[in-house]
Amino acid sequence: MSGLLTAVHNSEMHVQRLRLIRALLDVGGLSVAGIREVIVAVDDPERSVHKVLGAAADRMVPRYEREPGGGVEEAREQVAALIAARGWRVHPESPASEALAVALAVLGEVGHGTFAEVLDVYADAAERVAVTDLEYVAHRVAREELVESVVVGTVIGDVIFSALRRMAQIDASDRVFGGAT
Repeated sequence: MSGLLTAVHNSEMHVQRLRLIRALLDVGGLSVAGIREVIVAVDDPERSVHKVLGAAADRMVPRYEREPGGGVEEAREQVAALIAARGWRVHPESPASEALAVALAVLGEVGHGTFAEVLDVYADAAERVAVTDLEYVAHRVAREELVESVVVGTVIGDVIFSALRRMAQIDASDRVFGGAT
């Protein structure tokens, strides 16, 4: 009977892993190689939960090839200053930091460099969302469940947060500029 229970448990774990892969691929938009790297990080029992989450998060941040110039060095300095001012324990050269720097540089290039003035408001919102994300999964007991929940929550959560932001923008636009059609 014990062997049957183990087989059923393993089968359920396999199905759950396939669902995770499908969610990362279909909704999260990760590449197959990126998914493999995330799964390897999730399955590594030698890494602390924090290190696994960091490794998984790094693989989920878009990479932008950007040559120095065009304001990217200044934007990197802005990002480093933001990290320092907020006391965040984030490396200024992390993939997320670099993605933010590239986005800020592009904003400058297209004439919206003053957008950086609202960066603290965005950072406040991001902190609240991050804390909410981790509080949601903190009740998970098994390490694998915790890590998998954060990975799924980050990938799918990004889609959810973007959709909610778009909905809120539609509502705010109607309230500010009036006239829903």
